Amino acid sequence: MISVNTVVADYRKTDIPRYNDNPFIEALPPIAEPKAVIETLRSRVDILYSDKNASPTRRAHLLVGLMNNFFQPIIRHIQLESKLSIMLREGYVGRNLHGGNLAQSLQEGYRRVKDGEADSFQYGSLESTASSLAFIGCSGSGKTTTISRILNTYPQCIYHTKHNFTQIVYLKIDCPHDGSLKSLCLHFFRAIDKALSTNYEKRYGQKRNSIETLMSLMGQLANHHAIGLLIIDEIQHLSISKSGGSEKMLNFFVTLVNTINLPVVMIGTPKARFIFDEDFRSARRGAGMGSVFWEQMKQGSCKHTSQEWHSFTNTLWKYQWLNRADTELSKEIRDVWYELSQGILDIVVKIFVLAQFRAIESGIEKITVRVLQTTYEEDLKPIHPMIKALQSGITDRIAQYSDLVTPEVDQKILQFQQRINEKLDDIDDETIYQGDESSIRLHRLLKDTGCDSELLPTVVTQIVATHPNTETLQLLVMAAQQLKDLQASPSIPNGSNHSNIIKAQKSKLIRKNDWQKLDNNDLRFLYSQKSESLPFYDYLKSNHKTVVFDFNKWLEAI
Repeated sequence: MISVNTVVADYRKTDIPRYNDNPFIEALPPIAEPKAVIETLRSRVDILYSDKNASPTRRAHLLVGLMNNFFQPIIRHIQLESKLSIMLREGYVGRNLHGGNLAQSLQEGYRRVKDGEADSFQYGSLESTASSLAFIGCSGSGKTTTISRILNTYPQCIYHTKHNFTQIVYLKIDCPHDGSLKSLCLHFFRAIDKALSTNYEKRYGQKRNSIETLMSLMGQLANHHAIGLLIIDEIQHLSISKSGGSEKMLNFFVTLVNTINLPVVMIGTPKARFIFDEDFRSARRGAGMGSVFWEQMKQGSCKHTSQEWHSFTNTLWKYQWLNRADTELSKEIRDVWYELSQGILDIVVKIFVLAQFRAIESGIEKITVRVLQTTYEEDLKPIHPMIKALQSGITDRIAQYSDLVTPEVDQKILQFQQRINEKLDDIDDETIYQGDESSIRLHRLLKDTGCDSELLPTVVTQIVATHPNTETLQLLVMAAQQLKDLQASPSIPNGSNHSNIIKAQKSKLIRKNDWQKLDNNDLRFLYSQKSESLPFYDYLKSNHKTVVFDFNKWLEAI
């Protein structure tokens, strides 16, 4: 019986000679070029112009979707996909259903299980074509997400009908929190059970087997199911004391690669570097395919790193559900955004999402420097030590905080949603129109254009009812014209006073607390963005030089 994770093999010849006539490789998807990798890994989020004028409750749901679904491939993602593609295929070069080397490997595995020693050979040795990869990076840098997206471009299991053989293309396991190698072996059996609906964990886990015996069993199963790639995540959880020392740990992984012929990818935070940094010999053995130290995106002057940060933030900036959002991302906001996130992908996205929640809840309806700073200070306090460590650039200090994750984001979002729902204006809109999205959207568009009148609900209800299948833009023009006609009419219906028809035309004092809601080029708005201790003139001179007339520079010019 074929499991739900399994597809039937469909063979394709490759243009690489050593890959041909190997069913394990020919059944894999074609090798992807960089452009195809970008399109495959990218995850877009649908955003409509009308959504920006939707109710705050609806926009809250759209924002959560951005946090969970947005993925923009950058250069490092393409490089990692290429490494994994090579590791997977090269690992199969030494194993082939058509030749006798797979059968020999299975026979060797049987002998190792019988002897209880992972490196016991009595039938001759096969040359290993497998390699390893150490993948190190801070929490939130996108390691696990990226690996998962790359793996999802492959079927996990492939059934070869002609050979009656099921191939496991990849197997991903998490390091146990108790830090022992024995628990790691049991996680391996459990992962196979999940992929193929077998019962290896029950068969081997309940016996008092030694690490050597369990490793021999792992090797036999790796060959029996032709596992192409083993990914071990959260490797920093391994304990030196519970695993017999760092040398024994490293030997465990080296044995998987060299003896069992199983390519291994080890993922962890900088705390896992102790496994590979014991000495030069161990570091070389641990590297294999190479060590990838996945740092945060850089903002610096280097063209390559600067482009990566600019490209990512430019793409993300488009996903705003704010009805007063700035189209262009200013240098000032981009710089502050980097300073508060330090280029950690997870934090970059989450501070952007939380800032939008704060902008909706406060009524500002746009992201400003002040909004970003307030979001960081009030909503992301637990990650401040990590950010300060990254700002310092000191490796040991960064490793100390490398396991921090962005905490309580879901709780913060719920708090924002609760405060948004408590806004009387929004509740009034929805109550007046009984939840009708077309009427609510038209009402808010009219208010945004300055048509705020006591007759607004009457006009909107009448227009929507009379023209149910008309585009929102046309409804907006008709409603605005009707309100204008009512304003010009000498007799006002329902006893209304002419001066009450269009409130927006009445001059009124804007409270200082509302200055942050004004247009970006309004001096009152600019004043609301400076810190209290900084003189307004100094703030303008530093951040908005075009606003301040430089008399001395003008004198020099003439």
